[in-house]
Amino acid sequence: MRWRLTYAVAAVAALLAGSVALALPGSAAAAAAVRIMPLGDSITGSPGCWRALLWQQLQANGYTNIDFVGTQAPQGCSVPYDGDGEGHGGALVTAVADQDQLPGWLAASRPDVVLMHFGTNDVWSNKSTDTILAAYSKLVDQMRAANPSMRVLVAQIIPMSPPTCPECAQRVVALNAAIPGWAAGKTTAASPVIVVDQWTGFSTATDTGDGVHPNDTGNQKMAARWYPPLAGVLGGAPASPGPSRSTSAGPSPSKSTSPSASSAPGGCAATYTVTNQWPGGFQGEVTVRNTGTAAIAGWTTRFTFTGGATVSQAWNATLTQSGAVVTGTNVSWNGALAANGTATYGFLGNGTGGTPAVICSAG
Repeated sequence: MRWRLTYAVAAVAALLAGSVALALPGSAAAAAAVRIMPLGDSITGSPGCWRALLWQQLQANGYTNIDFVGTQAPQGCSVPYDGDGEGHGGALVTAVADQDQLPGWLAASRPDVVLMHFGTNDVWSNKSTDTILAAYSKLVDQMRAANPSMRVLVAQIIPMSPPTCPECAQRVVALNAAIPGWAAGKTTAASPVIVVDQWTGFSTATDTGDGVHPNDTGNQKMAARWYPPLAGVLGGAPASPGPSRSTSAGPSPSKSTSPSASSAPGGCAATYTVTNQWPGGFQGEVTVRNTGTAAIAGWTTRFTFTGGATVSQAWNATLTQSGAVVTGTNVSWNGALAANGTATYGFLGNGTGGTPAVICSAG
């Protein structure tokens, strides 16, 4: 990245409060540690202190049999953490792909999981969305050559508004809008590609120091967004996800329909939004709100697709589908909602999602 920041990370005690130990699949004592490679530019590595917060949160919730890996050593974050990674300041994902740099890093670190937030410098350099996605595809192919069961978490990157690039903000929107469709075409059962929305709710005005690099609040938001899908990959529901995913400081980069809301007895209401669409698929989001005057301990939502759509992947809720009817139930960490509190879950779907009404029941 063109600017290099050094700053301290705010205390993480509040972020980690109320944690519950969880076990990784199989015997944690006997199993080898799951090797996780953070991959990207200076947002990931200079110093990329969201990694420190994420590692702390994983440890506090019982994910202790993990190893952050990479050829780059830890940098100056103010909390102890496993800081190895592949965050390369100034790097373009297109250059890393063109120069075949990743295979050497993979051979040295042998990851099982990759967290990839990459493309900011490419956007800054006016690389096209198609060129960036082609680089993503090459990197995923190289990951699978190194490990056929590689699990790949790919970020819709955080917003950017550097003073020297007024066009960059819209370029990021275009890239992020294309990522879910690319991921849907690249994912496999053996090696899933999971989209992580780092864009929604992130403000360049309040969450960066320079319009590009996350400050302390930005790092907290990034760690909170990585945690639920990573915990899912590691084999358990998150116990304490940090800041609510439903917090939003700005518009979604690609919302294409209006919300559809419905209330029902039981103290909650739900809102359905299509946040992105592409030929043959879409990304949806449901926000649950406690409409009562007392706290609720859990919630269930139901909606019915009208065009034959199916859910292929979900996060922040347990989704089941019977015919056209989709039922979503809270996971362990987001069921309890105070009065007027909210929780949000997302999913990827095949087909056309439409805007079905959602029924919510509390209990």
